[in-house]
Amino acid sequence: MTDLQVAASWIAEADRLLITAGAGLSAAAGFDYTDAARFAELFPALHRAGLRARYEMIGRDLPPEYLWGFWAVHTNDIRFNPAPSPLYQRLRGIVGCQDYFVMTSNVDQLFARNGFAADRLYTPQGDYGLYQCLTPCTREVWPSEPIIRAALDSYDPSTGKVGPQAIPACPNCGGEVFLNVYAGPWYINDHFRPGLERLNDWLTQTQTGERSLVVVEIGAGFNTPGVIRWPSEQITRALPNARLIRINPEQSDIPGDLASRALSVPAGADHAITQISQFNGTLR
Repeated sequence: MTDLQVAASWIAEADRLLITAGAGLSAAAGFDYTDAARFAELFPALHRAGLRARYEMIGRDLPPEYLWGFWAVHTNDIRFNPAPSPLYQRLRGIVGCQDYFVMTSNVDQLFARNGFAADRLYTPQGDYGLYQCLTPCTREVWPSEPIIRAALDSYDPSTGKVGPQAIPACPNCGGEVFLNVYAGPWYINDHFRPGLERLNDWLTQTQTGERSLVVVEIGAGFNTPGVIRWPSEQITRALPNARLIRINPEQSDIPGDLASRALSVPAGADHAITQISQFNGTLR
């Protein structure tokens, strides 16, 4: 059997599935932070200034009118775009009725927006759908869609700027704000902790019930390996009945100590999920 056929059989035979996903999954779904053509289309002013990809904008210090010009367009495209994702929906079809949980570094909520239950989702890096005070003066966070819509209403694509009236401020203290994502020590993650607690409880039940588990890691490389890649390995090590499937076109290597119960799939997420979906259908 091919690697993808083996992956499909492991998934079909498992009592439980843990989907762990990095940026490679959303990139394969069309939200690639390195896509130069899409960047030029969405951000013509920034492209004229010599910038070529969204990845270059992460952490970049800009005047507020340019900062919110970029983040309004970017967030609207990747977080509030109502279109379904065929790739995420194919992945949801693979999971089917199996008992599952999801842990992802992606902050786009594409899992929840494509059929995965919100109470089976842990997003340690945050959510573009929320914003917070940068001080922070409070542990409260707020829905970001209203400030994104306001910024878009005043956005001028020819300059890449929003009007001064559209630059958001903290509803509590009037200070600077940003999206509720892990980008500094100011990050507020209190409201994501229940997801972690549910995941830990689910893993404990998996172990005590001696259920078989397959960790399906997709598109998690070495940019932030401590968020998805290494925890995927650690969970597999900790649970004797666990296996790991690592899907990554360039970084699918698996640790030697897990070689007997881990599978390296050197393929892009789109190809791998499509093939597994087809094989999976013949196994059920």
